[in-house]
Amino acid sequence: MTPGSNIPLSVARVTVDVTAPVRLDVSGLLLTADGKVRSDDDFVFYNQPGGPGVTHRAASGGTPDSITVDTGAVPAEIDKIVVTASPDAAGATFAGTEPTATVRSADDGSVLATFTPPRLGSETALVIVEVYRRAGAWKVRAVGQGYANGLAGIATDFGVSVEEPAAPAQPVAPPPAPPVAPPVPAQAPPAGRWGAPAAPAAPPVFPAAPGKVNLDKGRVSLQKNQTVSLVKGGRPLTQSVRMGLGWEPAYGSRAIDLDASVIAYGPDRNMIDACYFGKLQILNGAIQHSGDNLTGEGSGDDESITVHMDGLPPEVTGLVFTVSSFNGQKFTQVAKAYCRLLDARTGEELVRFDLTGAEPKTGVLMCKFVRQFSGEWEMTALGEYVKSKTVRDLVKPAALAL
Repeated sequence: MTPGSNIPLSVARVTVDVTAPVRLDVSGLLLTADGKVRSDDDFVFYNQPGGPGVTHRAASGGTPDSITVDTGAVPAEIDKIVVTASPDAAGATFAGTEPTATVRSADDGSVLATFTPPRLGSETALVIVEVYRRAGAWKVRAVGQGYANGLAGIATDFGVSVEEPAAPAQPVAPPPAPPVAPPVPAQAPPAGRWGAPAAPAAPPVFPAAPGKVNLDKGRVSLQKNQTVSLVKGGRPLTQSVRMGLGWEPAYGSRAIDLDASVIAYGPDRNMIDACYFGKLQILNGAIQHSGDNLTGEGSGDDESITVHMDGLPPEVTGLVFTVSSFNGQKFTQVAKAYCRLLDARTGEELVRFDLTGAEPKTGVLMCKFVRQFSGEWEMTALGEYVKSKTVRDLVKPAALAL
């Protein structure tokens, strides 16, 4: 879904899962026609997980935070239920974070829609989606409206009494095209759960993914900036996977020596280790490189990197897969560059990203894996060209891509 779009609900009971790389506070507010709650009982969140027709489930294990709406049990005077989220960490913003709402049937878990709000920056809270009643039927709308003064501001705006005074809600417009700069650390907020912190933050380096799918329907073909959740049958991938990277010399070009690598990062975008032709195993063998290909000739993957998902240490929260030109040849001399994710045991292709277009640069960030707070991993196609010859050159731009 895109901001402002809506779809009719085909089921009476829906669950809105909200996932992100960081822990979130997710809530649901039951609103009447005037856009207000009837009382504080209509504010459903972790400390008050049940309301009329609406329930909250906190994240645990591999399950994300969610709000479930039983439309048949929602009181007649309630027009809509808005689903909100804010980072749990004090003073944190959504800069560099891609929260995604997945609307599912609460009965069979089938996905009805997904929505990732684009271009987030200094927002400290979001109205992500709303489930609303229109002419006797129920629909869901993608909203993505950010607020600068936290969940307390949203709650106050919708008529909820909070323990501490909160400034009126301040919706913020999406920022302009983001500069390439890392997020600015948030400052400490005022005391109190619902205080409205004024924390500076830089906008994200890359646009948010327009939508996310999982692996239930077979192989997924990604385009630039699209994301797939590495979940199949409701379970995160825990087996070994292989990232195959391939390329061919452009027509009329000589053999080209490209090097595939993967850089592992911690939660603060700190590099933990890198796996490449000069270091074929890292993290106690959890990541293994196939070895160097000096020409790119021949069919199939030129180089591959195997990741044993269940062997990754918990401090690793991001992986960025890259390709660089050791001899300085530009990617305008490369044809058919791609990456593909396979089940390492069966060889089944799970995800593919074909790089289209080229820039006269010597490196490219192909894709990234990001561990969500719920424990699952998400893969996003990047296709961002950078200036680099070695893994060392790629560490900073790859960190900015997370």
